Amino acid sequence: MTDPKHPSKTYRSFALILLTLVYGFNFIDRQIVGILAPFIQSDLGLTNTQLGLLIGLAFATFYTLIAIPIAWLADRYSRVNILSTALAVWSGFTALTGLATNFVQIGLARMGVGIGEAGGSPPSHSIISDLYPKEERAGALGVYSMGIPLGIMAAYFATASLMGSSGEDVDWRRIFVFLGLTGIALAVVVKLVLKEPVRGAMELTDKATIVQPPFKESLRSLLKIPAWWAMCFGIAFGSFVSYAFSAFQTKYLVILDPNFDFQTLVIALGIINGTTYAGGAFFGARLADKWGAKNIRAYGWLPAIAIGICLPVGVVSFWVDSVWLHLAFTTVFLLFLGIYLGPSFAIAQTLAPINMRAMSTALFFFILNMIALGGGPTFTGWLIDAFKGSGGDLEAMRYAMTVTCVMFIPSIISFMIVARVLPRDWEAADQRNKAMQE
Repeated sequence: MTDPKHPSKTYRSFALILLTLVYGFNFIDRQIVGILAPFIQSDLGLTNTQLGLLIGLAFATFYTLIAIPIAWLADRYSRVNILSTALAVWSGFTALTGLATNFVQIGLARMGVGIGEAGGSPPSHSIISDLYPKEERAGALGVYSMGIPLGIMAAYFATASLMGSSGEDVDWRRIFVFLGLTGIALAVVVKLVLKEPVRGAMELTDKATIVQPPFKESLRSLLKIPAWWAMCFGIAFGSFVSYAFSAFQTKYLVILDPNFDFQTLVIALGIINGTTYAGGAFFGARLADKWGAKNIRAYGWLPAIAIGICLPVGVVSFWVDSVWLHLAFTTVFLLFLGIYLGPSFAIAQTLAPINMRAMSTALFFFILNMIALGGGPTFTGWLIDAFKGSGGDLEAMRYAMTVTCVMFIPSIISFMIVARVLPRDWEAADQRNKAMQE
């Protein structure tokens, strides 16, 4: 990159792919616990509630709290240094997860992963926003959000390739150690090849200066934007169901058909996540940019419509009687579930003042993950244990996931509010950026 303020298209694409790869590792390390849940639970003697805490609250609490001070640093110091260090930290704790021998030890390791992953998305979102103008930002962030399904796919494929020849030969510890060491190697690559872009490069003139506000001022500024708030709750309640779905899906399918080949199952789930979920994220972002150019309310309407389709499909998927039929419904479910990612990320970055973009992502992820990641798996795990008192494991999981899917309703309502108030807030964001140049 010869000009840090005006990077070449080739470098922009390279940087976006690298950041997407890092985000993919974020979700590999997060998703792998849900995939290997039956084996971890059996080996360590965990209850469903403990498993839900392990995947949800134990991870999310540290992830969300640490993200805010890291974002404050990312708005002031090298985002590349913060990102590469964070990747090395969470990958190291992923490797340590494989050495745990009880609930306390694995819980502490997952807390460490959460602390490291807190430094992933805030600097990445901010870097992307300084590489792409707002007219292309949803599309770029949509590509970045494909790190979620691609990371999930890679987690399934890594499990399938490292598990051995049968579903009974799953060395879950070896899988964690391998993924952790690979992530540390990627952190070195990020540090060596990714360059720090100029802040506000896509909005400000060469003569403009960026003044970093105090933390409290950043917080007050973001919380005064109604569309930003509504988007946060929209994606949070939608992801509440998504995280619960992924946390217990593998266990549900093993109970539904104990004779179904586990290696075939994880490969199928990997392909579905890497195609339909990724496709939904990519085309949803492109459609949001195209529709949004004509009517800015599209950034709210599109997610609301997509999640409205996910609600009945998600419920039905847990009441069919075959694994393959469940996977067919899952394919449709994930296609529409991916659509809200790009528009939501674009709203978080475009509505935020240029000097608060990392903070915007951190606060939005704080709301998202305390509700979704902290609440979804934990709530559903508790429901499964509660429903087991009146029925078997299969029925308990079906009722629990049906109740969980109801959380899509407040998500739909929130995105409808986004559609209503976004035009005013979008215009206000333009005015704030212009004022920074005067």
